[in-house]
Amino acid sequence: MIWIRVGFLVAFAALAQSQGVQSQTASKASPGGAKPPAQIEFVKIAPGEFTMGCVEGDADCLEDEVPRHKVRLTKGFELGKYEVTQAQWEAVMGPGSNPSETKGPKNPVDSVNKAEIHAFLDKLNAQNDGYKYRLPSEAEWEYAARAGAPDPPRASLGDYAWFADNSDDESHPVGLKKPNAWGLYDMLGNVREWVDDRAAYYDYAPLPEVSEDPKGPQGGRGGGGGRGGRSGANGGPPKGFDARGRLLINGGGAEGLPVFRGGGWDNFAPYLRLSSRYYYYGTDLKVSDIGFRVVREAQ
Repeated sequence: MIWIRVGFLVAFAALAQSQGVQSQTASKASPGGAKPPAQIEFVKIAPGEFTMGCVEGDADCLEDEVPRHKVRLTKGFELGKYEVTQAQWEAVMGPGSNPSETKGPKNPVDSVNKAEIHAFLDKLNAQNDGYKYRLPSEAEWEYAARAGAPDPPRASLGDYAWFADNSDDESHPVGLKKPNAWGLYDMLGNVREWVDDRAAYYDYAPLPEVSEDPKGPQGGRGGGGGRGGRSGANGGPPKGFDARGRLLINGGGAEGLPVFRGGGWDNFAPYLRLSSRYYYYGTDLKVSDIGFRVVREAQ
């Protein structure tokens, strides 16, 4: 296993069993020799296409997971191999800053809201190491989580995830379960993970044949979402919006609700599906079953 310090360029060899991961390794010293604040390991994800949303025949499928639709990610990125740990959080934010309920340096950090995560990312970006650090979009998260493969069989979910059946009602150190086909750990279970998007139905605007680099609606209005329009199919407001452009999905209001993905240690198996979406709390949410992982992209 290869560890890198934030501030150094390393593209990790991944399991390229399908489109999406390239095997390549390189290194580059950070400008000015700045001391890296934490050790974070990344997996390089190549551009590609996938089908986003509920798998055909999934009896647990919900309205916000359909329609299934093709997505094309045109740019590669690097995604944290693991959820950000409590040790990494304190290395960036300072001693004593760990807010997590289930304490452990290798456990994922939890009980952090979106503003605190952005403060963490701001500190990483302040290193000026040639990279931008951010949360993944929903599409990036699901693309990486799927890794060109179907959901793990329900009977073997415990091989890949800490969830209600095996977690003893707490998080666990990252990386103890099997990785997915691209070498990413805990994409299901352990803690749910914040992503950058706000909640909306996938077809809140007409879906193109292939959505390129889709993002959720922006600025409290019915925009974004790939290359669809701002109007509904009949010229009215988009699905899930009112006539004033306010986002109504699950009571999100003008700004909408933030999304997190992946299922957590307290979720039962039906909720640990790669298409499952969670968005019933606001951006100030701080609970013990939600954390995050980081995207890194070259500037």
